[in-house]
Amino acid sequence: MNIPNNYEFINLYNSARNPSSIHTKNTALFNYFVRYLLKKTISVLDFENLPSTWASNYFKYVLFGYGYIAIFKTDEYGVIPQECTLGDTRTIFYQPKYAIITNPVLRDSKQLEIGTECEVLKLQPDYTSIMDIITTYADLLAICLETAGVNLINSKTSMIFFADDKTVAESYKKIFDKINSGEPMAVADKKLQNIDGTPNWQIFTQNVGANYITSNILEDMKTIEDQFNTKIGIPNANTQKRERLITSEVLANDVDTKALVNLWLDTLNDDIIKVNSKYNLDIKVKYRYDTLFKDEVNKEVVNG
Repeated sequence: MNIPNNYEFINLYNSARNPSSIHTKNTALFNYFVRYLLKKTISVLDFENLPSTWASNYFKYVLFGYGYIAIFKTDEYGVIPQECTLGDTRTIFYQPKYAIITNPVLRDSKQLEIGTECEVLKLQPDYTSIMDIITTYADLLAICLETAGVNLINSKTSMIFFADDKTVAESYKKIFDKINSGEPMAVADKKLQNIDGTPNWQIFTQNVGANYITSNILEDMKTIEDQFNTKIGIPNANTQKRERLITSEVLANDVDTKALVNLWLDTLNDDIIKVNSKYNLDIKVKYRYDTLFKDEVNKEVVNG
């Protein structure tokens, strides 16, 4: 019941014994997709009647990012949600018995008994977050986009340079970098030519179009994102483009799309009932795209 860790932590933990997994080299790109996919996931559920004193962004990001959040009453702030750690003590059914809250503003660390001194809203029955799904697809999308960028460069460059030493090789690299960074002109030393004055390079292949696969990569990214949307409950066809798509195929994908969402809703609603009863609140959660699915059921055929 630990929080899922991303690949950076996993690689650090396992690197002493196992080879590191292959992932995107551009961590900024990976982080971009993590934020993007996390925001998409948060948008799937619509929380109503959250107390106006709560920071809804804090509430949602902790709930989805950590998988659970503690709700308890304080003398100074009233009923508040807080990030927490689940204590090691378990009930007869191996459920966590205590929530440990540490916040500098609250001054003292609190260990509260769940069900008596606090309640815990959890997203999934096993108290885990959805960050494992998000980081998996963020990694795939980052690798695809990184590959597309490299392919765009390689598709417009098809040359081999010959160098007598490392200094000459570095000069060619700088010229190459200038051209690919968008500079309209690059100046080279005449010494980089052959003795007879001919260029010290040759065309590797003239058919650069044969190396162009960016459009395929972007199509693969769309497929990957459709798979992610299906996982988290965002309506999509998630099929290869066809002339006609029959209703049963659409509904089959709809069932797959709502599988995790229904689990989240059932789990959250069980805990929300306890929170509302204990603290006299009226929090509700619903599936944002439910009306779209109801409209889809009434269609006989979906045109591709």
